[in-house]
Amino acid sequence: MNEVITASDASSAFRSASSQPSLVPLNPPLLSALLSLALAQFLKPFTCWLKEKRWNSRKMLGSGGMPSSHSATVTALAVAIGLQEGLKGSAFAIAVVLACVVMYDASGVRLHAGRQAELLNQIVCELPPEHPVSSIKPLRDSLGHTPVQVVAGAILGCIVAYLMSSS
Repeated sequence: MNEVITASDASSAFRSASSQPSLVPLNPPLLSALLSLALAQFLKPFTCWLKEKRWNSRKMLGSGGMPSSHSATVTALAVAIGLQEGLKGSAFAIAVVLACVVMYDASGVRLHAGRQAELLNQIVCELPPEHPVSSIKPLRDSLGHTPVQVVAGAILGCIVAYLMSSS
C-alpha cells in the first residue's frame, strides 16, 4: 500500500520538528563529552596549584596538565554512546577507537614534542645575545600529558558520562 502525505501532515511534522531547540541538541553523548571537556579544563588551575603551589588561571585555556581534557572528552563520548546504544553498535566501536588514538597521541607524540620544545627553549636561552636565533619566541612546551594525566582524564570522562546517563 502506498501512503499519501498531505500538505497538512507535512506542515505539522515540520512544526513539531522545528519546535525543538536547534542550538543545543539533546544528545547525551555530545553533552557528556562537552561537560567533561569543560570540567577537565576547569580543574587544571586547581591541580596546578596543588602541585606547584602557584595559581595559574591560564591553564584553564591551554593544553597539557592534569587532568587530560582530551582523554576526558573522548572517554565520556565513548562511554555515553556505550550506555545509550549498547556495546555492540558501530558508533561505540568508532568512539572507542577514536578514544584510544587520542589518548595514545596525548601521552606519546604530544608529550615528547613538548619535552623537545622544553629542551630547545633551554638551548636557545643559553645562546649569546648576538646569535640570530637568541631572540625568537619560546616554543610552547606543555603540549602532551603524562600517563597519569591521561588516566585521570579518562576516569573523569567515565564518571561524567555515567552521571549524565543516570539523570
